[in-house]
Amino acid sequence: MILIGQYDSPFVRRVAIALKLYGIAFEHRPWSTFSDADKIAPYNPLCRVPTLVLDSGDTLIESTMMLDYLDEQAGDARALIASSGAERRQALKVCALATGLADKAVALVYERVLHKEKSQAWLDRCTGQVERVLNALEADRAPRASPYWFGDAIGHADIAVACALRFAREAHPEIFSPTRWPTLIGHSDRCEALPVFKAIAQPFNPPR
Repeated sequence: MILIGQYDSPFVRRVAIALKLYGIAFEHRPWSTFSDADKIAPYNPLCRVPTLVLDSGDTLIESTMMLDYLDEQAGDARALIASSGAERRQALKVCALATGLADKAVALVYERVLHKEKSQAWLDRCTGQVERVLNALEADRAPRASPYWFGDAIGHADIAVACALRFAREAHPEIFSPTRWPTLIGHSDRCEALPVFKAIAQPFNPPR
């Protein structure tokens, strides 16, 4: 199995962390969508990451699809998400908010770094979306006393939030302060202290 993409991507990172937690061996190819697009294209015509090449030769091209496949391989007893019911729907909602946050944080980077003439309206819109998602995640996490979002064991929701938060905090430090979203930041910091998060990490490197 081959995972394509750099670990400063929150989407690549969440898949790599899940692979490690599941004990699934994989080869990592840290290709950039900018400088290595020609290498990615034969596997994924969108030239996007993450791209996961299965041992069968089939290719998965969205992180959510990849995690669904990995959960299936792991089985319900080991899966990092509930197999059905309200808890699964709640976890999927947290994951969707976290990946949406990451997507908007990436969009902000592209607008600031790649566009000579920047759209302030677009910057304001993306920043507002990021802040509203952080508010929603803080409100969801704050009343939960468990070590992780849905209990005593780490799950996809925890991973998605932590990966999105690290990216957003490194890429857009001006949005954050010690007093904003304290429960969420604490949750993210505890995840980042885990060995698997330390092993699967890369400082943010903006495109040029």
